[in-house]
Amino acid sequence: MMTTRLTPLPPESFRSKPWKNGGGITLDIADATAPGADPSGWEGMVWRLGRTAIVQPGPFSDLTGYERLQAVIVGSGLVLEGSSGEIDLRRPFVPVRYDGGLPLVSRLENGPVEVVNLIVDRALCSADLVVPMPGEAVPLAPAIHILYAPGEAVTARCGGEEIAVPGGHALRIDTEGEIALTVEGGRALLATIRLR
Repeated sequence: MMTTRLTPLPPESFRSKPWKNGGGITLDIADATAPGADPSGWEGMVWRLGRTAIVQPGPFSDLTGYERLQAVIVGSGLVLEGSSGEIDLRRPFVPVRYDGGLPLVSRLENGPVEVVNLIVDRALCSADLVVPMPGEAVPLAPAIHILYAPGEAVTARCGGEEIAVPGGHALRIDTEGEIALTVEGGRALLATIRLR
């Protein structure tokens, strides 16, 4: 029998820790590390979903070997500058995917922003970060899914079950078979992590 496991992730379960380069603080919403690795460190990270504020321009951490998916959730006007051009994160709630090993420096065109980051070891997993539109049925394949309500509360239907995620909270959805998720109210981000 196919099972779907729903695990609430309240803000008090999030973990605060310094960026890899020490330039700021990230709030980990959910993560996974290799056996024996320190979950509060950066070595042995398999995947991590976090929220962070970028309050001044500066270099991004070197995360060679990792895929990064990122979206602005507060403010606007974030641009990442690299030797081969810009990564445009100016518009809020528009996720962008890029190589974590690229040397990048942030530029803030409209002041500080807050972002959600999904970082995955590309040798161990693949990932997506999407913003479900209200009323849109998003298929959830067998994987780890994190539904995050960064601002207002989110109501949704997951399979046949009505769910509510308070503002600032997240919900982990582990699926063994395909089900549909439909956001009915509020603005959410949906992170999907598929282990290889």
